[in-house]
Amino acid sequence: MPKFKNFAARKGVADRAKNNQMVKIGRQIMVAARNGGADPNGNFKLKSLIAKGRAINMPIDNIERAIKKGAGLLEGEAFEEIRYEGYGPGGVAVLVHCLTDNRNRTGAEVRAAFNKRGGSLGEPNCVAWMFDEKGVLTIDRTESDLDEDTVMMAALEAGAEDVVISEEEFEILTAPSDFEAVKTALDEQGFTFSNADVQMVPKNTVDVAGDDAKNMLKLLEVFEENDDVQNVSTNMEIDDAEMERLHN
Repeated sequence: MPKFKNFAARKGVADRAKNNQMVKIGRQIMVAARNGGADPNGNFKLKSLIAKGRAINMPIDNIERAIKKGAGLLEGEAFEEIRYEGYGPGGVAVLVHCLTDNRNRTGAEVRAAFNKRGGSLGEPNCVAWMFDEKGVLTIDRTESDLDEDTVMMAALEAGAEDVVISEEEFEILTAPSDFEAVKTALDEQGFTFSNADVQMVPKNTVDVAGDDAKNMLKLLEVFEENDDVQNVSTNMEIDDAEMERLHN
């Protein structure tokens, strides 16, 4: 799994990033309510997004308004899901997942971002084959006293496929169809996750350094600031020493 962490959490951009995150979660809630119904008890995706919104102190009124818009109880924008694919600096594979009410605008902005940072927008499925869709449940080891054996045993008994262990975190991997059941089982045992979502996980990673690494981080920052971009998947790997150098 790629080691690089959230590039948008630097001082001076945290508030803006949080606001962007609320806008993005609001859109996701609308789509989840539209596709699976407005009752979170019968819509696991919606329930998870509400929890994600509350975790960043998203106002209850905003959450309820987004649900009502998605359910057609309030007038709202019609968002569609689009995935763009391309290559970043150093040959990094990039998947850009968007929710937009204007396909032309979003496509132009994504293309411009790639071009400005030395990448290129590609054709559909040009890099998607480099990723597997997986449920990913992340436990921050700095916030937990859980040991490796406890996490491994509980995860596998709950139906997980694998547990990836690093110094910073445990990453529990599931098949997408098993994600809800595994998360529910571990929730009931008291596990707390810093992130829980279905993601595109790279089969292999590409090491980048120097200008390629710098421009990839800049590209990801541009995407982070774009309200239409919901998340970005890459196969980028930057080692800890290089990341430290780039941030100094």
